[in-house]
Amino acid sequence: MADRVEILENAHLVLPDRVVAGWLAMAGGRIAEFGEGRAPGRGVDLSGDHLVPGLVELHTDHLESHYAPRPRVRWHQLGAVLAYDAQIAASGITTVFDSLRAGTDPDGGGLGSEFDTLAQAIADARAAGLFRAEHLTPLRCEIPSADVIDTVRDFVARHPVGLISLMDHTPGQRQFRDMAKYDQYAGRGGRPIEAIRAGTAGKIRDGAARNARNRPILLALARAHGIPLASHDDTTLADVAMSKAESVALAEFPTTHAAAEASHAAGITVMMGAPNLIRGGSHSGNVAAQELAEAGLLGILSSDYVPASLLMAAFQLPGRVPGIDLAAAIATVTANPARATGLDDRGRIAPGLRADLVRMRMAQGVPVVREVWRAGTRVM
Repeated sequence: MADRVEILENAHLVLPDRVVAGWLAMAGGRIAEFGEGRAPGRGVDLSGDHLVPGLVELHTDHLESHYAPRPRVRWHQLGAVLAYDAQIAASGITTVFDSLRAGTDPDGGGLGSEFDTLAQAIADARAAGLFRAEHLTPLRCEIPSADVIDTVRDFVARHPVGLISLMDHTPGQRQFRDMAKYDQYAGRGGRPIEAIRAGTAGKIRDGAARNARNRPILLALARAHGIPLASHDDTTLADVAMSKAESVALAEFPTTHAAAEASHAAGITVMMGAPNLIRGGSHSGNVAAQELAEAGLLGILSSDYVPASLLMAAFQLPGRVPGIDLAAAIATVTANPARATGLDDRGRIAPGLRADLVRMRMAQGVPVVREVWRAGTRVM
């Protein structure tokens, strides 16, 4: 029996190189064909709304806030995962990398032993077909952590991993090269500055030793399992040189223009936060995403801590940066992140690719998601 064909008509299709008024046909979970003008048969009238590829999100910190919404509060793990999934889909994201933190960071953050609880809830929901979006797992590996190697080894033995992000939040390194920034970050929960500085020397000593031991092990694990690598918060040219030597594919949130420029020159795709672009700069004083876009260095946008920011940033980008049209802007949240992680079956409106699609329209400068399809099935 032939697959049933569903036609979406009267839409503005955001193609890889242009936007056209036309129609699109889906069959068997794939894009069958599309065209300009009137559809060849009767279809669903999209009333002139935009139809864009489903968004691909590579780094969101938002899952843990559903599971741990307050200090010392833990929500039901499956309930947390499903609420998070609903928010992701409502933001137009059809493929999401859930960014689980592996290893306790130098200030005691992270899920610790609860890491596996949340990972298992994701696996259970996926196996039961409960998700609207497709959930893939990157591991945000805190290199100076005492437990990161055991955590990662155990995880990759039992779960698929789509990306490993190498992070180092040691005082004096990368994002915290400026110690004043570190003091501000460490004190955000109300800790007195004296208590923060009393432990800084030990964190620097332990961080250097553990980094030297853990980093090569993580690199070997990634190579053995064919997992792409990302480097988090590259700041100096030395950071980028290390990333290049380690065959890193993705520069997550480089903190300086120099690091972003060197990454781009080395063939490492630069990813910046969508909230950074919308707000007009980094909340922590790092380089602005718009500055990198104007310099031609921006490859990918990530929603980071606000899922709805991804589509909003893509639609704002053409108005903020001359020379970037809507097709190129949408690619930063669809085709580019898909390509960077080897997901060549999605991210563009093209025949034969997965019918991951988002119907949306603008209202007072805000993109409103009206319908979402994943692999041809309407999920929102």
